[in-house]
Amino acid sequence: MKTLKKLLIFSATFFIAASGSAQDPREIMGQMEENMRGDASYNEMSMEVVRPRYTREISMNSWSLGDDYSLIYVTAPARDEGTAFLKRGNEIWNYQPNIDRTVRMPSSMMSQSWMGSDFTNDDLVQASSLVDDYTHELKGSETIDGHDCYVIEMAPTPENPIVYEKVVYYVSKEYILPVRVENFDERDELVNSIHFSEFKEMGGRMLPTRMEMIPADKDNQKTVITTHKAEFDIDITERFFSIENLTEVR
Repeated sequence: MKTLKKLLIFSATFFIAASGSAQDPREIMGQMEENMRGDASYNEMSMEVVRPRYTREISMNSWSLGDDYSLIYVTAPARDEGTAFLKRGNEIWNYQPNIDRTVRMPSSMMSQSWMGSDFTNDDLVQASSLVDDYTHELKGSETIDGHDCYVIEMAPTPENPIVYEKVVYYVSKEYILPVRVENFDERDELVNSIHFSEFKEMGGRMLPTRMEMIPADKDNQKTVITTHKAEFDIDITERFFSIENLTEVR
């Protein structure tokens, strides 16, 4: 009987410890990033910028390697084709084909609009790490768009010049993927929200293939990014993410 009691206590302790570990907010965000990006990935996407008087569409390809390397290459429309953005560690570079010039982007430009959309340069190039550049607090659970989600509140660490003062992630417990993100300013007012939907299997894993950025203070305005193709664990090295390759990649 004593042996059985000890076994039950041990089992209960193990279960509690395992549950606590599974719900550690930093680990959840790390797993979410891994599920979205993998070790090395390639994506083909389109972006629709919706404004009250017009709609603009952009097509692009992107590559990533771990947390430190990413490259975005614009394929359409013709006037923007060849525009490229490169992240190498803490450096962000932009190539403008119309003037045949490559420039390093200062941190002050991370909050500026990316290609005239509602996304910032930081949003698209992912200059900051969701794991390393924020503190994390698990605030509970909430059902969002039919998904049972972890609610994780994040604040940038003091040494990182991040656009938003507070970020709240709603992460699907089933997929460990984002369902909604809410970004707040220093007055704790909502700046914008990002809605993830149309979850599909792509590249051998489940992904949200539609990402919709909605500004909080602008009516009839949004930006929608749709993923049409995704590949993971591709054969790519750090050499691909060179400044010289910004003018050659397709």
